Amino acid sequence: MNTTPPAQRRHKSRRPRPQTPRLLLFNKPFGVLSQFSGEPGDQTLKDYIDLPDVYPAGRLDKDSEGLLLLTNDGQLQAKISSPKFKLAKTYFVLVEGEPDEQALQQLARGVELKDGITLPAEVETCAEPSWLWPRIPPVRERKSITDSWLKLTIREGKNRQVRRMTAAVGLPTLRLIRYQIGPWNLQSLAPETSREVPAKLPPNMARSLKK
Repeated sequence: MNTTPPAQRRHKSRRPRPQTPRLLLFNKPFGVLSQFSGEPGDQTLKDYIDLPDVYPAGRLDKDSEGLLLLTNDGQLQAKISSPKFKLAKTYFVLVEGEPDEQALQQLARGVELKDGITLPAEVETCAEPSWLWPRIPPVRERKSITDSWLKLTIREGKNRQVRRMTAAVGLPTLRLIRYQIGPWNLQSLAPETSREVPAKLPPNMARSLKK
């Protein structure tokens, strides 16, 4: 029988924090899994990331593109991906159709999904981003239907949330790029490339890590 108090057992099971926490920004291409293993023929992070012992802090769907954070620090990873801290995540979304004011208001107030109502979001129409790269393969075009770009910021992470939100208001997502998570963004980061940055957190998160 194990007589070690539960709190001590939990402490012993924790992975020790690295002496040098590291944080990597990666611009994930379309069609790449947000993990280091997969089925034969899958493209994974192993094809792009050489830094050892780093793991994704959160996920990005295979058919989505853009910013993915990786770290070797388990506590940092948990804080970044935890919905408790509601880190803002900003996406540029190409949708099928033209959003009217009612659709934009629905997205901003919260949309009823099968797993609950989404939290209020920030949303606006925008032009195609000037920094955007061509997608491979390209997005299908339908001459009879107008496509539109949205800039959408959410503070939660339900499964495939952005796609389900736009579909719920009649605007199917055709292309989805995550541009920013908290203070980290894709600025000057080309597709398929990564950049190491200081593992510094916003002040409120940094204080929580010390507790």
